[in-house]
Amino acid sequence: MAKIENGRQSVDTRSIRTISSSHLDDESSLGSDSEINGFTSDRQTDKYGFIGGAQQHTEESAQDLPPEVLRQREVKWLDMLSHWDKWMIKRFNKVRLRCQKGIPPSLRGRAWLFLSGGKVKKEQNQGKFQELDSQPGDPKWIDVIEKDLHRQFPFHEMFVSRGGHGQQDLFRVLKAYTLYRPEEGYCQAQAPIAAVLLMHMPAEDAFWGLVQICEKYLPGYYSPGLEAIQLDGEILFALLRRVSPLAYRHLEKHKIDPILYMTEWFMCAFSRTLPWASVLRVWDMFLCDGVKIILRVGLVLLKCMLGTREKLKACQGQYETMELLRAIEPRYMQEGFLVREILEVPVTARDVERENHTQLKRWKKNRGELNFKSPPRMHGARIIMLAEPPRRQDLQQNPTIVLEVPQPTPQLKKGKEERKSKKKKSIKKSQPIVEIPNPYSLPSDPPPPPHSDPPAPPAVSSETPQTETDPPHQQQEPPTHLPPAKESPLQRSTQSLSSTDQDTYL
Repeated sequence: MAKIENGRQSVDTRSIRTISSSHLDDESSLGSDSEINGFTSDRQTDKYGFIGGAQQHTEESAQDLPPEVLRQREVKWLDMLSHWDKWMIKRFNKVRLRCQKGIPPSLRGRAWLFLSGGKVKKEQNQGKFQELDSQPGDPKWIDVIEKDLHRQFPFHEMFVSRGGHGQQDLFRVLKAYTLYRPEEGYCQAQAPIAAVLLMHMPAEDAFWGLVQICEKYLPGYYSPGLEAIQLDGEILFALLRRVSPLAYRHLEKHKIDPILYMTEWFMCAFSRTLPWASVLRVWDMFLCDGVKIILRVGLVLLKCMLGTREKLKACQGQYETMELLRAIEPRYMQEGFLVREILEVPVTARDVERENHTQLKRWKKNRGELNFKSPPRMHGARIIMLAEPPRRQDLQQNPTIVLEVPQPTPQLKKGKEERKSKKKKSIKKSQPIVEIPNPYSLPSDPPPPPHSDPPAPPAVSSETPQTETDPPHQQQEPPTHLPPAKESPLQRSTQSLSSTDQDTYL
């Protein structure tokens, strides 16, 4: 039964398991989840699907491209996706450049799946997601996941309804991951990652994208103990010393540990921090180049907020500094500014690996061995592809819409064959050529033959042999009893056609 809450009708907040198990009517007239909750009448959604200005800085920061530029980029991306392995191996720098410019919205979901390696993973594990989706799951994780569903982008039209389509798919993806990696289970920060993927692709694709992010891009981030995120916090702090010494000294002076301010940034890949236009641009580059993009974004925000003496005057202690980092100025998160600053930060994958080795040695010296050994981190799409070379069929693009053409009945087939045979017979029959008299004939032209008699075959004269260049209608010998023909006006190439005796040609 529906309830009335705050003047609006909302669906019953039943368990997501019971909702997903009871199949909804596919022919229902209900539209998006925002329509179910009655938000369409008084609230507008932006072009990303957020209702009522939840992303308050998006409209100011979004850079709308001219349609012709967007169409050109779509054509280029379609070509790359059709020959993905060649582009990744031979022209990866061009792929990186196009990711930095921004992936076209219409192809973003497909491009993310190809970049992350989720497409290959999906094709090599056909039916795996359906198998996991059909299982009930571990009750301890199911309860935690259900409690987190309504917290993921509650003002997005896909997730606004409790028990709606978006929340059902989010539940399926997160439950499937707990079954796929039972030793890791579920971490709350995985929910926004999965939700962002679901905004751009179906549930099965989002599941494999989540698998790749958790295992290749950010391994160990969501494991018990969160040791990997603590290590990356130390890496961020060490790199800050080179990028912004002033900010580094301030944080060190007040003993502000990186885990206090960068945990949500990194574990959610800035999806809960930046305006949405900037989130999408960061993810485009992140899935192309790996974790160094996440580190660069963190360095840019720290440098902008704590990199000048004027900024530091406003935060004299630990509390003031933390409040400043929780309320980053919108101008520093603006799409164009942020992307330019990210590309200018001098941090490479080699720098990240070198610093990771240093911090790992320090960790072992002070705290001992890591409790959870995560797989090695892959720095970007190209490294992932080289580590797991795809087969040709793994990169084949399947159509999203398949039209089933009804097969013709045997009687229709016979009728079509008969019509085709009749057409062929009618084409084979030669039609007699009927001469049409020239209405503008010259006095020197011979009179046309009567219509009743067929034209006589041409007589070949021995005195005037026929040349190869003569047309067929001139092969007949002219009659001898006619007077010599005058020079035709068409043969006088030097004379004008405007004379009075040639008015018939005008």
